[in-house]
Amino acid sequence: MMRLGFIGIGAGAAAAVLFASVTSGTWLSIPLFYLAPLPVAIAGLGWSHWAALCAALTGALALGATFGAIFILAFLATVGLPAWWLAYLAMLARPTGNGVGALEWYPAGWLVVWSAVLAGLIVVAAIPNFGFDADTFSNSLRNVLTHVLHVESDASPDVPASIPGVSNADRLIDLMVGAIPPAAAVLATITNLLNLWLAARIVKFSGLLKRPWPHLPSLTFPRALTAALALAVILSFFSGFLGIVAGVMSASLLMAYGVLGLAVLHAITQGMDARLFVLGGVYAAVLVFGWPVLAICLLGLIETAIDLRARVARKRGPPALT
Repeated sequence: MMRLGFIGIGAGAAAAVLFASVTSGTWLSIPLFYLAPLPVAIAGLGWSHWAALCAALTGALALGATFGAIFILAFLATVGLPAWWLAYLAMLARPTGNGVGALEWYPAGWLVVWSAVLAGLIVVAAIPNFGFDADTFSNSLRNVLTHVLHVESDASPDVPASIPGVSNADRLIDLMVGAIPPAAAVLATITNLLNLWLAARIVKFSGLLKRPWPHLPSLTFPRALTAALALAVILSFFSGFLGIVAGVMSASLLMAYGVLGLAVLHAITQGMDARLFVLGGVYAAVLVFGWPVLAICLLGLIETAIDLRARVARKRGPPALT
């Protein structure tokens, strides 16, 4: 137990340093900040969820002692507890009864779902920092963006506008106010998944990963998740705080279906001569343009509806004997 404590303290210190790097204000601090959950996840996957919990508490207390109590809550809510919970779930297993020592591990698809749900909750938890109602939130976020972008909120002769009294800068800021919450949820989902994947790879490389590596192209989601996404999308059209929260959850869940879409793409392109070209082109398009990820999300939704991978597998037939 003492060994787990030392591992947790070391991982928590590393996570705290990565989290605190954002206070430097440099561009390098941004990727370091997003990697803050990595040490916590490594401790959880490689040793025990107790080590990960110790890391989360250690990092929070170290940041609180250095920067103030608000950093304790910020670290626990955005880094420590989500990384601990995902590592805990990833290492859950139960006997299958199909032989001595045979285990059924927590489904990889559910880990993706939890990553999305936690990402949405992280963003929702941050919304009250800007206000406890929709109008206050929007105005506060608009003021922050106006200050950051160094623009005037009123129209000026130097900025043409099709609407009297409204500048192009005003319209851009209004667009950003609506887009930032769901975009933050998408980014948080990617961050959760990337850190969990990196941690698993590092622990697997070190030989400490007890769980067998899942076959990611066969990733599946519970069908009830589609209903949850549909409900969130419907509620996102409501005005007020409910619409903002629903929009955040819609974005994070939709990103989860984007991951499922990539799994489907990997599965249905197996055996194709141009597989590397197709996959490389899709990933490049998503990274460069961004919007093609919507098509990948749609592919994930189609898979849930019609079991596309099974249809392609039946059409392809069994592999040829050599």
